[in-house]
Amino acid sequence: MAKTIQAIRGMNDCAPTESPLWQWVEEKVRRVLASYGYAEVRMPIVESTPLFARAIGEVTDVVSKEMYTFWDNDEQLTLRPEGTAGCVRAAIEHGWSYNNEQRLWYMGPMFRHERPQKGRYRQFHQAGVEVFGIANAEIDAELIILTARLWKELGIEQDVTLQLNSIGSLEARKNYRSELVKFLEQHRDLLSEEEKERLLKNPLRILDSKNPELQKVLDGAPKLLDYLDDDSREHFAQLCALLDGFGIPYEINPKLVRGLDYYNKTVFEWVTSALGAQGTVCGGGRYDGLVEQLGGHATPGVGFAMGLERLVLLVQEVNKNIDLPNAVDVYVVHQGEGAALFALQVAEQLRSELPQLRTMMHCSGGNFKKQFKRADKSAATLALVIGESEVQNRQVVVKHLQGITEQQTVDLTALTDFVQQQF
Repeated sequence: MAKTIQAIRGMNDCAPTESPLWQWVEEKVRRVLASYGYAEVRMPIVESTPLFARAIGEVTDVVSKEMYTFWDNDEQLTLRPEGTAGCVRAAIEHGWSYNNEQRLWYMGPMFRHERPQKGRYRQFHQAGVEVFGIANAEIDAELIILTARLWKELGIEQDVTLQLNSIGSLEARKNYRSELVKFLEQHRDLLSEEEKERLLKNPLRILDSKNPELQKVLDGAPKLLDYLDDDSREHFAQLCALLDGFGIPYEINPKLVRGLDYYNKTVFEWVTSALGAQGTVCGGGRYDGLVEQLGGHATPGVGFAMGLERLVLLVQEVNKNIDLPNAVDVYVVHQGEGAALFALQVAEQLRSELPQLRTMMHCSGGNFKKQFKRADKSAATLALVIGESEVQNRQVVVKHLQGITEQQTVDLTALTDFVQQQF
C-alpha cells in the first residue's frame, strides 16, 4: 500500500466547516478598507531574494533564518515572508507612488520557516495596508482608527489593546543603539547565545526578549523616546494628541521596536491575551526611507499587517454571536420520469432570480427518503420536491425542513416570489 502523503508541517488545510468564518472575517476587512477609500493590489508570492534582504534587513530573524529561498537557474528567489517589500517594489516599478498619494491594501498567503504554534504557521495569511506619499501624523492616526473600527466590526474590540512607540530617525536610533549596547554589556551573563549575536548586529531586538530575568533588567535600560530627534518627537506628540482627541486608549511601550529594519518614527501593535500568552494581532508603523532604499524616489510610507489566522481564532474565541450563512438554503429533490430535467430548470431559475440564495440540487439518485436525509444534512431551510405529477402540472412542492410549517404546492410562475418570502 502506498504511503499516505500529508500536508507539510505548519501548512494547514481549511475545512469546508471552517471557511464560512474565514469568508466572514475577510469580507469585514474588505468592507472597512473600502469605506476608507483604499484600493486592492495583488502581488506575486515569489520575489527576488535581494528585495527582502535590502528591505527587511539581513540581520533580522526573518531574512537570516525564516525565508523559503531557492534557485531558479541563476536567480535566487524567495516565497514572500511579508507583504510590504513586494508592495513597495510594485509601487516603484509601476510608478504608483511617484509624486502621488496611494492608499493600498492586499490579502494573501505569506511563508516563514518558524516553529508552528497556535495561530502562527509556516504558511499564513495576512491582510496588509500601505500608504505612500503622506508624511504627517494624521495618516498614522487614521490607520489606527481604521483598525479600531475593524475590531468593532469583528466584535473583538474589548479583547485587544493598542501599544505605541516611536523609534525616531536612523540617526537617533544610532545614538540610542550605542547607549543600549553599553547598558547590555553590563548584563552579558543574562544574554543567550542568540542575544549575544543580536548585541553585535541588531541590539534593539533584545528589547522584546522572552527571558523574564532579562526583561526585569531592561526596565532600567535607556529609553529610545529620550533619544528622539525633534521631528520624530513632534510627530509622535501629534499622533498621541489625535488619538487622545478621538478617544482611542493606548499604552506607550518603549520596548516596542517591531522585528523589521525598515521602520522609523511611529510603530504600533494591537495585542491580545485572549489566546493564551499575549500575542500580536496586528502590527505596523512608518517606513519613510524604504521606497528610496529600494531604488525609488524619496517617498514617505506607513502601513500595517494583520495575521488572519490569529484574527479568525480571536473572533472564534470571543465573539459567539456571529450568524454565519448556511452552505445551502434551498435543496431540490426529484424522482420519476422527466423530473431530473424539470428540477435542473427549477434550480437554475432560482439561481438566476434569487442569486443571494444558495440552491443545491440532489444529483446522486435514490428514493425520496434518501434524498430528504441528504437535504436535512445540508441544513437547508427549504426542500423543493418534484415528482412526475409536479412535472406534468409545472408545479413544485415547497417543504420547510426547519419548523412545523405545512408544505405547499406552488406554480412554477409564482415560485420565485414564494421562496423569497420564506427568507
